[in-house]
Amino acid sequence: MAMPSSTANWHWKNKNVTSWAKEWFQRELTAIVIEGTEGNVTISSVRIDEGDVELGQRKSKLITIYDIQMKLDWQGATSDGTDVTGKLSIPEVSHEITLDKLSDYVYNWTLDTTSSPAVSALFAFVKTRLPAALEAKFAEFPAALIDTHGKDLTVSGEPSRTSTPALSIDAVAATAASASTTTPKPAPVKQSQINTSSVVKEATFMAASDDLFGLFTDEKRIPLWTRAPAQSAAQADTDYSLFGGGVKGKYVSLTPGKEIVQTWALQSPTWPSEHFATLTTTFEQSSDSTKVTFTLDGVPKGMEEEITRNLEGYYIHGLKSIGLGTVL
Repeated sequence: MAMPSSTANWHWKNKNVTSWAKEWFQRELTAIVIEGTEGNVTISSVRIDEGDVELGQRKSKLITIYDIQMKLDWQGATSDGTDVTGKLSIPEVSHEITLDKLSDYVYNWTLDTTSSPAVSALFAFVKTRLPAALEAKFAEFPAALIDTHGKDLTVSGEPSRTSTPALSIDAVAATAASASTTTPKPAPVKQSQINTSSVVKEATFMAASDDLFGLFTDEKRIPLWTRAPAQSAAQADTDYSLFGGGVKGKYVSLTPGKEIVQTWALQSPTWPSEHFATLTTTFEQSSDSTKVTFTLDGVPKGMEEEITRNLEGYYIHGLKSIGLGTVL
């Protein structure tokens, strides 16, 4: 029997589309032409050497996850016919800048042609006019990503174009109440032995360890980076719930600013029923940043890659989205 779409679309799924994104930016950005009295300019090549682009799905919501560095070659001609070339480096083109507006784009310009009054005028023209044309294309990218690849993650129904899911507490509560009254809980069954492994992921955040500890455990602060309701008493032997119920477990021990140990289960058809892994999150503070290490023991064999992507996409990029300046 086919899995209902509401169930099939509930669990976390990610698709890496970096190769497609490189082709999209090469095609779209090299089509830009700007003209004025100073001359004309086009983009001759686009290179993306660092970063990744993914489309994720959580609870039927499609989420764009990307952070890339871009290098462009531009060329043009001045009003007197002089050929001009140059380079442009953009350190970050990301979901957080394009959609969340957490910061502005940074443009690093280089002029390759020997300067002259006409060349300098065109260079000033490029720096003034090209950013607006680029940012118009950047704004089109998330929708193009979802339109092209959303069908690969969504079983049925119209995909959401909301880049970051923002579920209301009332909506989640209503969904939970409906599920509890209409879907009987299956009787526990004895599980066969599950072969497991471990997943380790590290990230460095520009924040103090105590502040990060609070972001991980404070029920009122967790939704800042998960964009969904949470339940957390932040005490040993108490239950917690993240991502609107997408992840559940129980706190084992908490050492403020140092370590969190908790059981961890993904509410997904692909995660074994009643199986819990153990997530240990450690914080190592330096003079200007804190290294966070996620160690998830008990990951079912075959799910390591999926869980690694989820830690990167939902935990690390989620924290980055609130401006903590992550270094992956």
